[in-house]
Amino acid sequence: MTTRIMVLNGPNLNFLGIREPHVYGSTTLSEIETSCEEVARPLAVSLSFHQSNIEGELVGLIQSARGNADAIIMNPAAFSFTSIALIDALKIFDGPKIEVHISNIHARDELHRHSITSSASTAVICGLGPYGYIVAILAAVQRLGRLPGTFPAALRGLAPPAKA
Repeated sequence: MTTRIMVLNGPNLNFLGIREPHVYGSTTLSEIETSCEEVARPLAVSLSFHQSNIEGELVGLIQSARGNADAIIMNPAAFSFTSIALIDALKIFDGPKIEVHISNIHARDELHRHSITSSASTAVICGLGPYGYIVAILAAVQRLGRLPGTFPAALRGLAPPAKA
């Protein structure tokens, strides 16, 4: 069974590698997508990867994930700190919702310290740089109980109990 994960990226992430490399590093969003695809393949994960600077487009993508994705990985970027619309859309989706931040938002300035969208997320990964996306893929597959038999048994055993 193929696991379907929608990866969403918010505003300005199309400028990763250029924008504030001292905060976000030099890896581009395209390079992150390539790395995610490489990790997803042996896990039998199909990724749909999106970026938008428009809040309404991200809301529409989250809504479209219902019935078309098993999990959502989302870096809401600046919308993390402002978007009630994203929170409401995320609440509609029943599968795992993993929020990713490249930087450690808790060590940032006051404007970038508190993500309101995390209130509608299953888990939050921050401060791991682009590797956070890889961890999010593994976490989503693990939460869904779909780690392949070839994956380390210690991690397969950490899966949460299935919902009744």
